[in-house]
Amino acid sequence: MNTRIITIDGPAGAGKTTVSMLLSQKLGCIYVDTGALYRGVAFEILRQNINWENDDILEGLLKKLDLNFVMEENRLVLMSSGRDISGYIRTPEISMLASSSSAKLQVRSALLDIQRNIARTKDAVFEGRDMGTVVFPEASYKFFLYADLNIRAKRRFDEMQEETKDLSRVQKDMEIRDNKDSKRMSAPLKPAEDAIKINSTFLTVEQVVEKMLEYIEKA
Repeated sequence: MNTRIITIDGPAGAGKTTVSMLLSQKLGCIYVDTGALYRGVAFEILRQNINWENDDILEGLLKKLDLNFVMEENRLVLMSSGRDISGYIRTPEISMLASSSSAKLQVRSALLDIQRNIARTKDAVFEGRDMGTVVFPEASYKFFLYADLNIRAKRRFDEMQEETKDLSRVQKDMEIRDNKDSKRMSAPLKPAEDAIKINSTFLTVEQVVEKMLEYIEKA
């Protein structure tokens, strides 16, 4: 791989998105939210109302799937069959379905090429849950970002727009998703053996990025 690839893995609410975006700006490369791809699959499952737990039906969906990123004003926008779906994939329902459906090996295999094709031509910061362990095991730099559950839940709660949002519900959903992601058979959520682990519980975004830059510049 001739491009410089940086992976940032970790659970929901650890700050991966904000950190990844700022780090990519500092390094002058693109930022790729790979979780958006899994949310895109979940979006299409819901939109088409299919029984995704049936392997044959799921395979049919994946074969027709047309997910890709396009660059708009220095940011990657997720498109599905030519439609910008970025504004529809951040609901709790999509989050939980993305977590469940991403455990399917078929789903992970279908999205692997999209991610690796981006990396072949561009320096990039890839954010996700198995970037350093499965998708880019030879990445230039690997980070694993984590934080206490109550802090992560509060961060996600503060980001939500819904008037009926409930902090205890957000925390419970996050705990369920953590458990699913870490125990699934295919590409479980865990740090790569050579990943640099950073606890963001008491750090600002700027402090986390500074730590990452120190490691990158030292190498």
